[in-house]
Amino acid sequence: MRQELEDKEALKTKVKNILKEIKTEKKQSINTTDSDSKSMRTRQGPGAGYNAQLTVDEKYGLIVNSDVVSDNHDYHQFSEQVNQANEVLSRPCKTACADAGYADTNVLAIADEQGVKVIVPSQRQASKKEHGKFNKSQFKYDSQDDVYICPEGQVLKFYGINEKRKMRYYAAGATCQNCKHFGRCTKNKRDGRKILRLFKEELREKLEKLYDLPSSQKIYALRKQKVELPFGHIKRNLGANHFLLRGFDGVKAEMSLLSGCFNIVRMINIIGVCGLVEKLAV
Repeated sequence: MRQELEDKEALKTKVKNILKEIKTEKKQSINTTDSDSKSMRTRQGPGAGYNAQLTVDEKYGLIVNSDVVSDNHDYHQFSEQVNQANEVLSRPCKTACADAGYADTNVLAIADEQGVKVIVPSQRQASKKEHGKFNKSQFKYDSQDDVYICPEGQVLKFYGINEKRKMRYYAAGATCQNCKHFGRCTKNKRDGRKILRLFKEELREKLEKLYDLPSSQKIYALRKQKVELPFGHIKRNLGANHFLLRGFDGVKAEMSLLSGCFNIVRMINIIGVCGLVEKLAV
């Protein structure tokens, strides 16, 4: 009976500490087995896990830097991963390429300001949707008056700011109800058609133009060959479909070991076993 009461008290204390941590750190949930892990959506379904990041070089496809984060997306990772790779190489990166999952303009701005040539498609470029008559691209921005002009000549005035999303809003108002395209362009009777503009909209337009250049397309075409190969090797050949260790220190160390194994195999494929032994002996 005494042991049972002690177990209940221990469980009650554990639950109180979990609730306190959720409230203090403003979390929605906590994994009591591995508190550093986060809920992830994977091909196998939702579950607790980590997000592995790899940075590879363009020429040989060797892993320059590996990292593990708890974000269940790559959106905010671009500049951080580039900076980590710069530290490993002890020199700045000239060109950095990633897929649209990294297309947070505010994060890409950090790399751009450092002089890095950023080749990352925006979400709208990756979707490859055709631009219809009522697409944002058909609305002209007047920087002098800070307004948008719709295809029918109506003015969308400044409406408000969303600091969290770092966006400005523009709206045409009730005048849209008198437009022949009302119901197709917008169905909002009070605010009319709305347009969202990033604080760094000019940078997004600049990066979109840079991505569309033929020279950039050649570099982007190499991305799948270079950066997807290590993930395939680690998952298929090494059978590492999940981390064996827990906590950031453990999973980062595990990812480093897996990356090292890939690099050894890659170097053997490039210069052979004798060549690798010779290089390591220097």
